[in-house]
Amino acid sequence: MNKQLFISKLIREREKLELLVNRIGFTRQLTMPGVLGKWSVKDVIAHLLAHEQYLADRLEEILHGEVYLPCKTQTALDAFLDEFGYPDFGSPLLDGDTPNEWVVDRYKNVSLEDVVTQEINVFASIVSSLETMSEDMIHKHNIYERVANGTYKHYNEHIHDIKKWFAVKASNSKKS
Repeated sequence: MNKQLFISKLIREREKLELLVNRIGFTRQLTMPGVLGKWSVKDVIAHLLAHEQYLADRLEEILHGEVYLPCKTQTALDAFLDEFGYPDFGSPLLDGDTPNEWVVDRYKNVSLEDVVTQEINVFASIVSSLETMSEDMIHKHNIYERVANGTYKHYNEHIHDIKKWFAVKASNSKKS
């Protein structure tokens, strides 16, 4: 696959998430829990935002010839969190859902509009980094797979949850 085809696929897959969120609309429903356990659609978007920010920052490091080393101590994990504002998702020290719960907690007092705006900007940063990278750099660092896993494959995991939740909500509102 070449870069332009991959970017086109990335954007097409991204549109599926955007269309679903837009179908629900910017209503109170987006902040109601129950999409994934106690998570709301907003929480899912915040979760995606943090993972995409992690990816965007790693892409920027690659573009600038910097080397990312996953945190190997709790002190390093804490420093990473303070510096970047999201967990070091690449660290082998992270356990299960703790980083995701931290992300949801971090964004609980951030408005839905701000979370969505930040996520849109981070996605644009990922696309911009891809556009800047040479094909050689992309292949050397396995960028297509990393970006697919950090974006549209991740979206697809949560699109299913959101659709299922939304269908239940729609069904319940018809019964009322």
